[in-house]
Amino acid sequence: MSRDKIVVLDFGSQYAHLIAKRFRMLGYYSEIALPSADVSSFENVKGIVFSGGPASVYDEKVPEFNSKILEMDVPVLGLCYGHYIVQLGYNGKVGKADVGEFGFSTLRFNESVKCPLFDGICGDQQVWMSHQDGVLQLGEGFETVGSTKDCPFAATQNLTKKRFSLQFHCEVKDTPCGNQIFENFAKFCGMNKNWDQDTVLQVILDNIKKDAEGKNVLLFLSGGVDSTITFALLNKALGQDRVLGLHIDNGFMRKNESKNVAEAYKKFGFTNFIVEDASESFLKAIAGLTDPQKKRMAVGENFITVRNEVVAKQHLDDDKWLLAQGTLYPDIIESGGTKNSHTIKTHHNRVQGIQDLIARGLIIEPIRDLYKDEVRAIGKKLGLSDELVMRHPFPGPGLSINVLCSDGNVMESDKKEYEDAKKEFDDIEVTEFCADCTAKMVKSVLPVRSVGVQGDFRTYRFPAVLAFEKLDGGFYHVPKKWEKVEKASSNITNSAKLLNRTLLKLYQRPTLKDDDLKIQTGYCDKSRLDQLREVDNIVLTKMHETGWYNKIFQHLTIDLPYASSKDHASFVLRPVVSEDVMTARFAWLDLDLLHDIVTEISKLEFVDAVYFDATNKPPATFGWE
Repeated sequence: MSRDKIVVLDFGSQYAHLIAKRFRMLGYYSEIALPSADVSSFENVKGIVFSGGPASVYDEKVPEFNSKILEMDVPVLGLCYGHYIVQLGYNGKVGKADVGEFGFSTLRFNESVKCPLFDGICGDQQVWMSHQDGVLQLGEGFETVGSTKDCPFAATQNLTKKRFSLQFHCEVKDTPCGNQIFENFAKFCGMNKNWDQDTVLQVILDNIKKDAEGKNVLLFLSGGVDSTITFALLNKALGQDRVLGLHIDNGFMRKNESKNVAEAYKKFGFTNFIVEDASESFLKAIAGLTDPQKKRMAVGENFITVRNEVVAKQHLDDDKWLLAQGTLYPDIIESGGTKNSHTIKTHHNRVQGIQDLIARGLIIEPIRDLYKDEVRAIGKKLGLSDELVMRHPFPGPGLSINVLCSDGNVMESDKKEYEDAKKEFDDIEVTEFCADCTAKMVKSVLPVRSVGVQGDFRTYRFPAVLAFEKLDGGFYHVPKKWEKVEKASSNITNSAKLLNRTLLKLYQRPTLKDDDLKIQTGYCDKSRLDQLREVDNIVLTKMHETGWYNKIFQHLTIDLPYASSKDHASFVLRPVVSEDVMTARFAWLDLDLLHDIVTEISKLEFVDAVYFDATNKPPATFGWE
């Protein structure tokens, strides 16, 4: 059955499918297409959106674009990179912007021009930016309808040609007026609502039946939301007799996690799952590894090894069983899984062993086109309890990706870049805080790197640290206004080339001097994992007790091999708030709760320091690896 639709051209942005998802959530059917698609393929298209992308329009290698698309008599909306493509299509000019923007900005409307996209929207609007390039000269027939402090052409239109282009990302929740902009664009396109949640669920169930025809399905169950809801979908579509859930205790679980997962499944009525203790196998697979990508790949490949062992142990006919995964679209995007996207990090469900099985048609991924909030909505529609649906995300590699590793040696190139990062931070003025806080503030840079994403590219940079007044017992003052912390964090990362996170120092063992903390030899072994489990359990227990667990999207506790000795560590608290995973804000925790958490953590004898990651996404990813 053919439907009217909005088509999103994927220029490789992390947000291309998020745009399509937003239209679907608003009730408008949408599809993804390549920007090189022939115009003959745009059947029943009512409007076209050009996504952002990681390339610069003046790079040697840019996504192939069929310029004849701009000749179609169909409304077009360009976003970020798509903003540039629209302008260049009408002889505009694009180049490096004087100031790049990453994070929040304020859009001010041109009151003298009426824009259909902004119907029902008035006053200054918060928008989300992620760009280094900018429009330098408008295309022919275009006029400016909105600007920001550092971007004079933030919103433009050519009503004669039915063309609109925006520098900001209106597809993310951090642009609050974004849904209204999309609603207005659909209205301008003459599009009627034709998509709902019941339709989404039925499409997924029909696809499962078709993809699994004649075969049974084995699913890796991490206990997280994605695999749990995938399990429920498979059971509903195929019946429990054709589905087997495999929960692998890989040694990277949280404290008592495997036991709690099994109890939750039994409570709901799932009986078709088994638990396999493979912790020794996984710990052996990553022994001695320090590179984050190699760790992820080793974990992913070992899942295949364990899967094969279980298939043999259970006497399952390999030719009659597919392997299912609870893969979400962000997993695919961040792994560089679309033609024009760049790899941010390699997910365990996109390692070579999995890719080989995908090529052979032996993998089924029912929710691969969905995002976390969509998946949770599907889970509730299936009748799953909040205990299962609202759990914080917990990826297959578990805590292994929260343990940063080092062989104790620092390359000369890293030493130089670290010194350059410190000098860069010294030159950045931090003026967002009161005079008293600023006078007692100490700036530093941690000598560890973490992964980030800026302008759709992967970064691997150092975290800046702000330490305020030192209090009794090794604790540090935390500014009372989180908005000031957020503003300072954004200004630091926007102004720096070698920094992609901003941390607040919360605690340092009072017997230690700053010079006592150094990079230590540390790998992801049972000892460090047990330490991380204890710290992580303190945080989550306190959050459950105070109701904060349900107020945030996820909390990650990061273990750093930065300490006074090899058997000690420093820890980073990373609570985030997000709806779509593609963007996030650090959680503005209650300060009393934060103090209680740090106080409990400080009692652990192996803890040398505690930090708080006050960085949004972008420029930082959720985790550090």
